[in-house]
Order: sequence, then C-alpha cells, then structure tokens
Amino acid sequence: MNGADVRSAATAMAGALLPATGRDWTVRAGDLDWSCWTTAAHVAHDLVGYAGQVAGRRTDGYLPFDLRVRPDAPPAEVLAVAVAAAGMLAADPADRGWHWGPCDPGGFAAMGVAEILLHTHDVTRGLDLAWSPPGGLCAAVVRRLFPDAPAGDPVPVLLWLTGRAPLGGRPRRRGWTWRAARG
Repeated sequence: MNGADVRSAATAMAGALLPATGRDWTVRAGDLDWSCWTTAAHVAHDLVGYAGQVAGRRTDGYLPFDLRVRPDAPPAEVLAVAVAAAGMLAADPADRGWHWGPCDPGGFAAMGVAEILLHTHDVTRGLDLAWSPPGGLCAAVVRRLFPDAPAGDPVPVLLWLTGRAPLGGRPRRRGWTWRAARG
C-alpha cells in the first residue's frame, strides 16, 4: 500500500462524513465507547503518529509526541485535520519507522487506510448513515495486515477481522491484532 491509497481512503471518509457535520457528533460511534467526534479525532491522531514514526525514521521506539485536536473544533474541522494528517502520512519515505517492530512505509500506509476505513464505518453507524468501505482498499488492507485472513468479500472480512461484525458462521471477534511490522 502507498500514499495514493491513504489519500483515497481520506477522500472516501470526507465524502461520507462531510455531509453529516451538522448532526450530533456526541453520539456513540457504532459499538465503540467513543463519540463520533472523538473517533474522527482519533483517526487524525493515529495518522499524524504514523507519519511521525516514518518521517522520524525511528526503528527502536515511539516518538514522544501526540496530536491534540482542540475540543471546541466542530466536526468539519476535525475531518479537515484527519484529511491533512492523511496527506502527511502519504509522503512515502523509503525508510523504516517503529510500530510494534520495524515497519516499512507500506505497513504504515496500510494501518492508516485501516484506521480511516474502520473508524469512518464506526462514525457512519453512529450517525445512522448508509456507507460501506471501498472493497479494493479493504482487500489491500486485509492482504497487508492480516496474512491469515479467511477468503471472501474483503469488506465483511475486514469488519470481522477487526471485531466489528460476525462473518458467516464465525462469531464476532473479541480480540485481534494486525501485523504491520516487517524488518
């Protein structure tokens, strides 16, 4: 995965959520304990963190910084921060960064796309919006982050892999992790 995938996911997020910025974003984002606002701010936080890890070329730990979105920012501005953070992550440096081990830029891009797609799914559920993550991006995330994933339509597979839905006869997962780090 690469910067173009991150930008594509951010465009999908903005397209799904910008029309709903006038709604109540204090409601729960799907089954998460976070509000829709907090979930969108979390996406921005993770994207900036991933970009910092790659740009900082850290291979032994995490950089000691955090993004803080001002609590009075309206939903449209939180989305603007998330889209800007996606642009920062899309820089495609050829170096390694740290995320539970040495991780290449493709791994960071995959994690960024996953954060965007999954949390957009959560927020659209919270705001009662009809939206489904793009299948091609879901397939790329599943290939990169979940090498032992079951076969099938990549959208429900990704939602199952991340504990958001059951899959066929498989119950909803209660614990999961992705594998982005590669030496």
